[in-house]
Amino acid sequence: MNISRKEYDSMTKKASPPSKKLKNAIFAFVIGGFICTLGEAVSLVCEYYGMSEEDVRLLVPVSLIVLSAILTALGIFDDIALHAGAGTIVPITGFANSIVSPALEFKSEGRILGTGANMFKIAGPVLVYGTLAAVIYGVVYYVFMR
Repeated sequence: MNISRKEYDSMTKKASPPSKKLKNAIFAFVIGGFICTLGEAVSLVCEYYGMSEEDVRLLVPVSLIVLSAILTALGIFDDIALHAGAGTIVPITGFANSIVSPALEFKSEGRILGTGANMFKIAGPVLVYGTLAAVIYGVVYYVFMR
């Protein structure tokens, strides 16, 4: 069956429901804001109990990562992300989800070839390019700011 690009585009538009951009943006903003507010609440509670600023800066992202990993394992994070979209991807919680989800999906293939080999399928490129960008930034900074 050969169809032209124009026919394919027409079929795709007919089969795809229109996106509710404003609603999606509002949900992303509210959920993303809630995640950031939760991080700030953890920070304030830790400071209230006398933790040092350095310890608080370490504990807040770790707490959000652990919470999102637990919610992913329980299948709750995907339901939240369905409605929040980028609101869950942009904060650090999306990074934790991108590691835990493939790990859970491939655990039946074993710890090494399943979980170990596949858990960085989504997050791996982010880590590689983030590290590469940091190295390039460091070299540029070193050359121009000496």
